[in-house]
Amino acid sequence: MTPTAYSLVLAGHGSRDPQGVAEFEAMAHLLKEHLKEEQIQVKHGYLEFASPTISQSIRSCIDEGAEQVVVVPALLFAATHAKNDMPGELAALRSEFPQIDIKYAAAMDLHPLLLKLARERIIEAESASPASGKISRADTCLLLVGRGTSDPDANSEISKLCRMLEEGMGFGTSFVCYSGTAKPTIEDGLKAALKLGKKRIIVLPFLLFNGVLVKRIQDTAAAMQERQRPNAAGETTEILTAGYMGVHPHLAEVFAERAREGIMGKATMDCSLCKYRVQIVGFERQVGEVQKSNHLRDPRTGELPPAKQLTPYQPHPIEAESMEIIAAGTQFQHLSPLERSIAMRLVHTAGDFSAADDIFLSSGAAEAGVRALLRLRRLVTDVTMVESGLKRSILKDLNISTWCGVHEEEAYLLAGSQGLTRSAAGIRLAFEKFGNDIIVAIGDAPTAIYELVRLVNEHYWRPQLVIGLPVGFVGTVDSKNKLRDCLQIPRITNAGTRGGSPWAATVLNALLIEALARAANAQKDAAKVSAQESTFIKTGEKLETAHTNEPSLESLP
Repeated sequence: MTPTAYSLVLAGHGSRDPQGVAEFEAMAHLLKEHLKEEQIQVKHGYLEFASPTISQSIRSCIDEGAEQVVVVPALLFAATHAKNDMPGELAALRSEFPQIDIKYAAAMDLHPLLLKLARERIIEAESASPASGKISRADTCLLLVGRGTSDPDANSEISKLCRMLEEGMGFGTSFVCYSGTAKPTIEDGLKAALKLGKKRIIVLPFLLFNGVLVKRIQDTAAAMQERQRPNAAGETTEILTAGYMGVHPHLAEVFAERAREGIMGKATMDCSLCKYRVQIVGFERQVGEVQKSNHLRDPRTGELPPAKQLTPYQPHPIEAESMEIIAAGTQFQHLSPLERSIAMRLVHTAGDFSAADDIFLSSGAAEAGVRALLRLRRLVTDVTMVESGLKRSILKDLNISTWCGVHEEEAYLLAGSQGLTRSAAGIRLAFEKFGNDIIVAIGDAPTAIYELVRLVNEHYWRPQLVIGLPVGFVGTVDSKNKLRDCLQIPRITNAGTRGGSPWAATVLNALLIEALARAANAQKDAAKVSAQESTFIKTGEKLETAHTNEPSLESLP
């Protein structure tokens, strides 16, 4: 079956780097020439950073009379952009133009032509070396650098490609690293590859076009070559950086093949290991996640929607009146305004003026928590009750995610095999998954505090803030004392048996309210500066920068 003529939109992510955009457009032109005899109209569009948008290009095809449009993602592997962002845009267009047959092709994946192109880039690098012909591939480590995504299936394809190139070309060994979201980073990858002791390392950026990531790889490899110390024989390891894939006829043929498959309804993705369809280890929560784009712009103009205007938290009148009563009936003058807010909210939650008498806040802990919320935007809790007590509207406004490991399947396995409670197992999982870039709030389980303190002391875990306010009579007082004595981390706790999930959530809410106020003020100041700049441009008047006592988001560490 031969498909009838159709319009093709080559869909890219877009780049802040003009060279990357120029190369993508050159690739679209090469694809157009490649399909000239088939009389297929070829356009291109971007998710972000450049114009036209994918939506604008599809609309242009429709305006010119196209009844069939196939969108070909210019993406090496199917990760979030291919599985969510682009399909999300197409779903909206299909609803708007039900009479138009809009198809979606598959990502490039491990096509044999990509393997050939990778081999070509490796040979080019070997040939350009002053030591060409003097170092065998058996004495060479191939360091393959992928883009890196939040999708383990896509990341694992890089390892598969690396192994195929190692065995197919006879390298002594190989190593995988990533230039973006995944680990290890390019710098860590180079350090690990150097330890393997080979005479040469070939760094292969498995990326389509030039841009920020390619230049990062090149700069890191060059810096690592300069920093090397000679061995006992006065030798260093040669580090060669191969070219990225670039504009090439092989890519044009892969895109054309994916377009033909798409228009015939034969486009396929690997669903057996897709985290949105089956429970993949560590990503179980994302099964069935709503398919939506995070890059939607105005379908006609291509403009991004205006940023949401943030406003400080407005308490309910009853809550406000309660706070006035608490302020009149308590003595917290020794606390900073932020710490005073935490104490007052604990009194409000407990309905007891003495609730905050025994609160302990390490020096700068509350301030560290607010800054961490604005910078890292991730909270970990020991139980879901703490999550449930958080102010959802503020979490949404600040784009803060929460995570609780108590019900994770791995927590059940850890608890059974290691003799832990599930709350403690969840804390250990948080350490393994997120490292230091989190706030931890414990409101139920003393065992979670014990495990956290152990990880801090034995494994140098350094969460940005720990809130430990469990309630009860077994281990509660002792666990809080151990947290209080844990000098390595900012911490908020109390003495005695009182506490609980509502108390831990209350402390977090006080920090969230302050973080929202600072973010709203920073946004307001930025708007003032923008307005002044506009006035300056129009009238030539002196530009005066707005100043407030609150730091901007950019100034927060």
